[in-house]
Order: sequence, then C-alpha cells, then structure tokens
Amino acid sequence: MKHISWILGSGSPRRKELLAGIGVTFEVRTKDTEEVYPDHLTPQEVPLYLAALKAAALLEDLGENEVVICADTVVILDGEIIGKPTDREDAISMLTKLSARTHEVVTGVFMGNSERQISKAESTMVTFTALTAEEIANYVDEYKPFDKAGSYGVQEWLGYVAVEKLEGTYTNVMGLPTHTVYKMISEFN
Repeated sequence: MKHISWILGSGSPRRKELLAGIGVTFEVRTKDTEEVYPDHLTPQEVPLYLAALKAAALLEDLGENEVVICADTVVILDGEIIGKPTDREDAISMLTKLSARTHEVVTGVFMGNSERQISKAESTMVTFTALTAEEIANYVDEYKPFDKAGSYGVQEWLGYVAVEKLEGTYTNVMGLPTHTVYKMISEFN
C-alpha cells in the first residue's frame, strides 16, 4: 500500500485541532471558493455539495499519493439554513431564533483525489435552553462568532451554558465529525 499524504482543505482552527486529535498528520491547503449551491438541494444535502466544491478547487493541484479532506457545516432551523452572520445584529437575531429551540447541525465531509472520492454527512440535533437578550448580546460581543454557522461555537461559553441536549456527536457540531472521518480514512486506506 502506498503512503498517503493527507491535505486538509480548511483553514478552520477547529478542524485542524480535531483532525490532529485523531492522530492524522496533514498539511493545510486552501483555495477561495464561492460557496453557492443549486436551489434544488435540500438543506441536508448542501454541506456535502459544498465540501465537494471546496475539494474540487484543490484536486487538480494534488501530488501523487495526496488525498484532500474538505468539510462544510450548516445549521438548519425550521427547514432553513442559518449561515454565518453578516454582523452583530444578524448574530443576535440568529441566536434569538435558536434560543429554547432544537436545530440540526449537518457536516458534509469529502475525501479524495483524482482517482477516488468518498463523501459522508453527519447530523446532530442540538437543543438550546432559553437565553436572555443580555446573555446573547454578551456572547456575541465577547466571542465575535461571525465565522461560525448559526453564530455560535459549541466549544465556547454559549455551548457550555445553552446546550441542553445533544443527539449525535459533539465534534460534528464543532465542524468535523471525527468518528466519521476516522472511518473514512480507514476505508480510503
């Protein structure tokens, strides 16, 4: 079997930490990719599509024995994708909608090179307790979650105090379902 050189197609500090945490040695490479998707996709299909789109931008530049891992995470509430906030007010609005509700977090993972590709999606249901307007505003001002789907990081203060129940995997909500990635790497080998 040939030695595989793993390439993480993400600059996310959380994804780097999680991939390293399962013992994978990798290099980070990214290319700016416009995250647009066809209207006919269900919200649950979007992260798989976007993960493959990010990977497609990197595939042609892969060297021999290199395999790229890309991921995309979306937050879904009432059948609608809640993306990354545009500003403070948008973040507060998103978190107000998520307060005292259950939402779905779906991460799509793409792994491959020009010869072989596999992809899988993982879903986690997250229930938030009721949050006050002051708690939400303080979190947004302190943690500035503008780069996060749904305006929150489960590994930050809000995740510690607001997550009442989680059905699925914690690392999926962080942005990379490590158990799924580990299985995919084994499958790829």
